[in-house]
Amino acid sequence: MRMATGGEILLFNGHDGEWRAEITEAGKKAGTAVCDTQTRAQAMPPDLWLLFAPIKKARTDFIVEKAVELGVRRILPVQTQFTNSERIRQDRLQAHALEAAEQCGALFVPEVAELVRLDRLLADWPDERGLLFCDEAEAGSRAGALASAPAPSAVLIGPEGGFSDAERTRLGRMEQTRVIALGPRILRADTAAVAALTLWQSQSGDWA
Repeated sequence: MRMATGGEILLFNGHDGEWRAEITEAGKKAGTAVCDTQTRAQAMPPDLWLLFAPIKKARTDFIVEKAVELGVRRILPVQTQFTNSERIRQDRLQAHALEAAEQCGALFVPEVAELVRLDRLLADWPDERGLLFCDEAEAGSRAGALASAPAPSAVLIGPEGGFSDAERTRLGRMEQTRVIALGPRILRADTAAVAALTLWQSQSGDWA
């Protein structure tokens, strides 16, 4: 940052709000800053999770970045039967989430979980958390409504190849599942994530 002793910066840790701090030591690899005044109280996003199947690197980065900007509590990459990518760099995506929070002035950095198989995640799904299943097969239909989907909730976005019949059957058997259509057209996975999070926020989140 090329800042010297005596300079002021704003710091946050995701729990205690934003603080103005004075740099008391500045070295090439380390430094010290002393917090003196809180400039913003801690603001937590709604209790909303995003579940998505990883896609190409740049577009996965985009999903994580926009999820942070739009306000989610947790980001969970899931491996479906048709997921193209079988691995992620969880540490890199977590760092990307931190950068996104810094860029948009958010005071909370959501956890980016390790990649997990969708069926394993659903096996232990919390009873109290709604699951908004954004099914591309419902494009153009009137399936679902977000008006009555308060937190805690989760949004599930599928892979580029869509969901399998077995996955649709499994999701349909869960009481927490609500099938959602995202308009008349089939959206790319990254577009669908932004659209679904925006719709939920406008109806049930901290934009409402």
